[in-house]
Amino acid sequence: MGNLLLFISVTNAMALLEFTDRGIYCARADVYIDPWKPVDRALITHGHADHSRWGMKAYLSTHSAGPVIKYRLGDIRLQTVGYGEVTTINGVKFSFHPAGHIIGSAQIRVEYKGEIWVASGDYKLEDDGLSEAYEPVKCQHFITESTFGLPVYRWTPQEEVFADINDWWRANAAEGKVSVLTGYALGKAQRLLHGLDSSIGRIYTHGAIENTNEVIRAQGIKLPDTIRVSKEINKKDYPGQLVLSTPGAVGQPWIKKFGQISLGAASGWMTLRGARRRRGADRGFVLSDHCDWPQLLEAIDLTGAENIYVTHGYTAIFSRHLRTLGLNAVELETEYEGELAEMETKQETMKG
Repeated sequence: MGNLLLFISVTNAMALLEFTDRGIYCARADVYIDPWKPVDRALITHGHADHSRWGMKAYLSTHSAGPVIKYRLGDIRLQTVGYGEVTTINGVKFSFHPAGHIIGSAQIRVEYKGEIWVASGDYKLEDDGLSEAYEPVKCQHFITESTFGLPVYRWTPQEEVFADINDWWRANAAEGKVSVLTGYALGKAQRLLHGLDSSIGRIYTHGAIENTNEVIRAQGIKLPDTIRVSKEINKKDYPGQLVLSTPGAVGQPWIKKFGQISLGAASGWMTLRGARRRRGADRGFVLSDHCDWPQLLEAIDLTGAENIYVTHGYTAIFSRHLRTLGLNAVELETEYEGELAEMETKQETMKG
């Protein structure tokens, strides 16, 4: 463990985890989990912008999350560990476990003298075949999101969703239209690629998505063949094909180059018709990299935890429901944003 000396610290504080104005803090080890303000040492669950921020002196993540974190944050001091590998800091044991959210995402297990906490970050139970599949971790204290923590959110199996997406693409191709499908540059875009039927036609990608794809492919992770949208491509090549776009690019001049399009949006928010209208989509496909209502409850049950801390989403409603189940549940104010934070930055949008 010599390569982890940056994370070794000694302190006399006895609290295991506490919630501060900088993030989730372990005073005994003097480290933060997914801090939103600059700190000396940060343990990062995954690469989305609300969990992985610039300005920390040292970062620790999983091996498979590391490349995209460095791509997004630039020249940072980053060390990585494997899933299940234990790092002990001043007697506190830390380990990363698959969260199933995106490639490299992790829950962070924290143990000291028999007391076990798990900070789950963002997670989903459905195995998408691309991310490392979620693994429940037993604990007494569980920190959870509730991005879709309302009973109305109940996902259709992903196989059915992808069948609908591919049928939509085929129908558009038959009419000579370009199918423009939106998904966040990190996570959702790669999951969509994994489920698309590339025998229907060619798949073109927005620059922000393709940049992320290149980072992921360089790790040895296979993705379907894609073509970066560029000025060199003849507009006559697009009809019948599919363009994978970031949501933010839809309202930009970039979208006009494709001519007659059918716009599809893939998101958990597509459960509600109003969300589809706000995004101007012809079709909404309900596909999320977060848990729905039943999966959130299942995940909490699998941990065996009696103490639940709800950090973002429908925190008040979800924590109140957990209390009716006999759990000690509280909602907490954090700067995590769930699926909203997975929107690309303005800078990424301009990379198209």
